Amino acid sequence: MQRLLHLRAQGRLSRGHVRLAGECLGVSERTVWRWVAQAEADPGTEAVPGARSVCRFEVTAEVRVLLAYWRGNASAVHRQLVTRAKTAAGEPATAVPAGAPMEAVPVLDPVPSLSTFLRAVRRDLTAGERAGLARGPEAARAHDVFGRRPVQWRNHTWEADHVQAPLVVDADGELVRPWVTWFIDVATKTITGTAVTPGHPSRASILAALRAAVLRTGPYGPAGGIPEHVRVDRGRDFLSKTVLGAFGVLNSTFEDLPAYSPHLKGTVENLNRCADRMLFAVLPGYTPAPKPRGAKKKPAPDDSLPLTFAEFTAEVLDWARWWNTEHRPAGLAGRTPLEAWQADPTPLSDIPEAALWGLMLEDDGRVRKLSSHGVRWRGRDYVGPWMAGQAGRRVRIRHMPHHDHEIEVCDPAGRHLGTAHLADAATPEQLDELRRTRAVRARRLREEAQKAEALRRQRFAPATAPTPAQRLGAVTAAEADAELATSADSDMAALALPDLIPHAPPPDDWRTPASLRHAAREEQR
Repeated sequence: MQRLLHLRAQGRLSRGHVRLAGECLGVSERTVWRWVAQAEADPGTEAVPGARSVCRFEVTAEVRVLLAYWRGNASAVHRQLVTRAKTAAGEPATAVPAGAPMEAVPVLDPVPSLSTFLRAVRRDLTAGERAGLARGPEAARAHDVFGRRPVQWRNHTWEADHVQAPLVVDADGELVRPWVTWFIDVATKTITGTAVTPGHPSRASILAALRAAVLRTGPYGPAGGIPEHVRVDRGRDFLSKTVLGAFGVLNSTFEDLPAYSPHLKGTVENLNRCADRMLFAVLPGYTPAPKPRGAKKKPAPDDSLPLTFAEFTAEVLDWARWWNTEHRPAGLAGRTPLEAWQADPTPLSDIPEAALWGLMLEDDGRVRKLSSHGVRWRGRDYVGPWMAGQAGRRVRIRHMPHHDHEIEVCDPAGRHLGTAHLADAATPEQLDELRRTRAVRARRLREEAQKAEALRRQRFAPATAPTPAQRLGAVTAAEADAELATSADSDMAALALPDLIPHAPPPDDWRTPASLRHAAREEQR
């Protein structure tokens, strides 16, 4: 301030000097001009404004804890700070409902005003910290800055993931939420393989999508082949022995990313978001769609019915074809993913389809022998027409996970012999009856659970004052005695009289102990 007054006295004080002083002190230019005027009017207090500006309120560690307690609600923290200061000074104060314990609230002297406190929170806490306090770490991650990976070549890195479609489809008469498993090339944004599962996916879904990606056939065009590097999240099915073995045979490096790190595989996560907004949101049965106010509980006859699983699979494959051949994502210089793929001169590594069949199957690990009933696996017999005349031959079994209706049989050296199907498989009529029986049993169990929950559920009267909870549904003493009597009469074990009719004595030709024979004769008397 003394330097500014010296410049003012020489007539050389400019607006730039005042602006620079305000930036150094953290105040506005208007405030500095006011301090200069006050210093000229009263030279004895020229250093006071500068000293006061340095001693500003700052958010301490205790205040940060309170902000975390109130989920980022700075106004509630300020109310509790004011209450704590009044209590410490012996003044009457109203307690803050559901507030933090008083011993955890610091005593500030003086307590800053609400505007000063809010300004300090905005100044000392970043936008990510404020979002994280209010909505959790996921919201804080939206304010983070992430670097871009260097641009690679095609088939250098693939990313894979499962995504659950937010809609219901008809799968064999049952409404389920399907899952989509796909692989995408990071460099060209090309979908290389897709598999759709009516229900929760498994390692079979990953192997099916990987097979479609490696073969370079179907709706994906010429894209595909053998990747150099595959990036996935920490899913149990991705880390299964079968999937890791398949990538090991392909000589592809497998990277297991840390949990809860979607930003580390942003290409496939962006594909999931695009599929939700571009495809799933316009299909029938989309569950997050807002419903009109006053909608009827029962669907109208003209309402769109859910897609069948086959129709949904066709929609997903058509959308994958559109993504590769017509969509132009940002970052590809106006090209489609397939055009970017074909413009890349990097040579591809392929594998013949004949050598790929065993790569996507689990090995049973045992050498078995063909019998007259076929080959036995997991307590069931599997037969095939190619087995004629080969009883006694030693074979090995390979199978797709969870597909127990058929298996692949090869010789001990690994040469494929043929496919075997489950012998004596149930007929479609038997399977339908089995499904109906299981559905009736499940419905009965749900009804019993609902009735039990209704007995367990108790209603309480609302309270406007801190009083003990009061149960509703009072009954009279006569009603209670009548219900207890009915319950006692229904207990057949309590009504049983096992000694009403005595037992007949055992026949004479039985070898019965003398004591037992004597007791039976005494009962007859």
